[in-house]
Amino acid sequence: MATMVSNLLKKKSEPAVNSPAQVIGGHGTDSYSNNSFYQKLAANVVKKKIEDAIMMKLDVASFSSTSNIIRLADFGCGVGSNTITAMHDLLEFVKKKYRSQCPVSQMPEFQVIFNDQSTNDFNTLFTSLPQDKEYMVAGVPGSFHDQVLPKSSLHLAHCSYSLHWLSKLPKELQDKLSPAWNKGKIHYTSAPQEVLNAYATQFAEDLDNFLNARAQEIVSGGMMLIVGSGIPDGMSYSQVVNGLMYNCMGSILMDMVKTGSINEAEIDAFNLPIYACPPGEFTAGVERNGLFTVEVIELMNPAPWLKGPIDIPAFVKHVRAAMEGMFSKHFSRETIDELFNQLVPRLSEISQQMESCYRDGLQLFAILKRK
Repeated sequence: MATMVSNLLKKKSEPAVNSPAQVIGGHGTDSYSNNSFYQKLAANVVKKKIEDAIMMKLDVASFSSTSNIIRLADFGCGVGSNTITAMHDLLEFVKKKYRSQCPVSQMPEFQVIFNDQSTNDFNTLFTSLPQDKEYMVAGVPGSFHDQVLPKSSLHLAHCSYSLHWLSKLPKELQDKLSPAWNKGKIHYTSAPQEVLNAYATQFAEDLDNFLNARAQEIVSGGMMLIVGSGIPDGMSYSQVVNGLMYNCMGSILMDMVKTGSINEAEIDAFNLPIYACPPGEFTAGVERNGLFTVEVIELMNPAPWLKGPIDIPAFVKHVRAAMEGMFSKHFSRETIDELFNQLVPRLSEISQQMESCYRDGLQLFAILKRK
């Protein structure tokens, strides 16, 4: 999400990589599967880097010496074709590496595992699978902050645009006696430092749990590829486009309080569980955990080829497809409709400011290797 705007710069129309459990399922007009093309563009930016990493750093010959099947998993797979395309590409890279390492050996079997929350629309996901797939498939429901696969059963893990979703909100955000009480706001953007600290602490805990779970599942020498929302070390989130959007969302909701549509307590009880981790914090978290080595970590421009004004209606449509589920747990359908209807003109008023806030370094790319 933190990089979504960079992929929504005005471009010729194209048909609509992964997503959290809050997305709209199915194949409808407003579904995530039909409104995630720009997320696919962001993920494609790292495709060549992933291929290079597998070719240089992944020892697939050692895997095949202990098992006749190589397993790949996508954590936080979401719905639609993006996750399937991503796993197909990974599989082709692994096959290429295997042919280079073991040119006279028979190709092993492959299994691709799709993981997400139990509320994920796995039916829609599986209807997108190609008929001629050359791998076995399994869907595994459950939080990726916990172990969901058998010990030492996984060789290559993939997680794209999912890790920035917190497992839970810090309880301090709703404690009126806490310096981190986030009254009148829905995110840490433009909030007191204590609110940001609470988010960062929760993300650090989630990252540690995520790494511990993957360390149980991934064999020694196995690799994990992570793509997601990032931000340069020391930069305020109010300086990036999504920060401006979250402020607008909060402002719209507060205006609805003034008209009596909702009460302020509803807003005080709602906070977006999204954290964009700077690379310094991410590296420090991996090093504290001690179970993986950081092979690559960098911030990237998710859409270096796109220039021009932001298509605000398209931007809001994609945002709604990815985020509506979170709002629906706290607000009525009428409130949500009003929020997103008002978001288009509100963002249009600040479109030039949004364009000026667009900058490189909002997509985190990391490659970790199991010790």
